[in-house]
Amino acid sequence: MRSSFGRVVLLIEACIVAGLSAWGQSPPSSMDLAVTYDAAQANIVFGSNFWMQGGSVQIHGQFWHGLGVVADVGGLRTGDAHGTGVGLDLVTATFGPRYTRSWPRRRYAVFGQALAGDAHGFDSVFPATNAVTSSANGLALQVGGGMNVQFSRHFAWRGFEVAWLRTHLPNATTNVENNLRVGTGLVFRF
Repeated sequence: MRSSFGRVVLLIEACIVAGLSAWGQSPPSSMDLAVTYDAAQANIVFGSNFWMQGGSVQIHGQFWHGLGVVADVGGLRTGDAHGTGVGLDLVTATFGPRYTRSWPRRRYAVFGQALAGDAHGFDSVFPATNAVTSSANGLALQVGGGMNVQFSRHFAWRGFEVAWLRTHLPNATTNVENNLRVGTGLVFRF
């Protein structure tokens, strides 16, 4: 299971290198690193919601007229998933396109993105066909957007970020989890 997560991380790194190489030797018009605090309302089975907390790190390169690519590695945790006393730790590694719109003489920029990658759940209970395991891997899809408020040339505040995070991990029903992830944080531009 760990080798699958490692392969996804290597795939994301390869995609970033390939994307940068595709633009030849011209550097991206901007690169930034965001560190955010995230909270997510999780839904494992119908009618059973609970909150998770954590954070994420995002690397974003903007290459052409607001278009760019982003890699997002996030972690969320709860000590009590929907009142059962069983915790859940979730790490996602996703990658995909982002469109950013900024206006001249304005201090803010808005963005939208669609990312795909891997989800790794652990320190919990994942019912499988013939057994129960404490960890599982699956697909992660993340669609959302947010707004950055620029303070200086190299520093911004991520005013908000909202995303629908869908994971596919064993859960004894549909094996699909829908999460609403919200966050805020700091953005460093270089």
